[in-house]
Amino acid sequence: MLKYILKRLVSSIITIWFVVTVTFFLMHAIPGGPFTSDRKLPVGIEQNLKAKYGLDKPLGVQYEMYLVGLIHGDLGPSMTTEGLTVNQVISNSFPASLKVGICAILFALLSGLILGIAAALRQGKLLDNICMIISTFGVAVPSMILAPVFIYVFAVKLGVLPAVGIDTPSGYVMPAIALGLYYMAFIARLIRSSLVEVLRTDYVRVARAKGIGKTKIILKHVLRNSLIPVVTYLGPITAGVLTGSFVIESIFGIPGIGREFVQSISARDYTTILGVTVFFCTFLIVANLVVDLLYVVIDPRIKLDD
Repeated sequence: MLKYILKRLVSSIITIWFVVTVTFFLMHAIPGGPFTSDRKLPVGIEQNLKAKYGLDKPLGVQYEMYLVGLIHGDLGPSMTTEGLTVNQVISNSFPASLKVGICAILFALLSGLILGIAAALRQGKLLDNICMIISTFGVAVPSMILAPVFIYVFAVKLGVLPAVGIDTPSGYVMPAIALGLYYMAFIARLIRSSLVEVLRTDYVRVARAKGIGKTKIILKHVLRNSLIPVVTYLGPITAGVLTGSFVIESIFGIPGIGREFVQSISARDYTTILGVTVFFCTFLIVANLVVDLLYVVIDPRIKLDD
């Protein structure tokens, strides 16, 4: 196990370096910069700003400086938010994304499991068709469509939920559902297909021959073996949801890390773009590592020493 974790650590460092390198040079290859706008700054002021953030140095020197800072955990100063570092921008915005993301993941997992199990128990019946229609709707309709519809129906027409912000518990309902509906639909399909496949195995036939009911077989014997595809999918879900949804946070006015990323791209804030990219990449790597370790808990036959 320790050997496997060390190998993953080395590969993770290489992956982060590669992502940083590609992002850094692609970002600087785009015409313009953080101080380019419709109202052109005086030459002297623009030169002073570039000198302040090291943009007047050769690109190779800038790259080396950023890597040195990254090794020490310093993501640099924000170029558009005066007086804040990128570390502070992330620490200030991530809690909002984390809260909404946890709500979305819980909704997706619980709803997906219920729909998938119900569909598997009634395979080919009306309940199965209804569950699959719901999951198809969740996959087919993007969150950027659902979010405005939710706001129009539940905030404008019915007035039961706040349109923007997460200042109250009810403020999490629409963002969490809009963000988690796609993942819920995918999890429901994974659970259903996995359960249907496992239900055809020999040990399930033996359990049925002993007179054990289908519901008890699924909950006690089958579900655990069917969770591996869901756990595999859970790693990217967790990283993507917890690090913020750009669209959802913008529509619902949530001060999360996704909105900061969108604003940094619009303003060409190099350090914030790189910082959020590194943060997301690291989060995704850690989430996938945790998922791999969970395999052993779910199925002890799986070994991670190779």
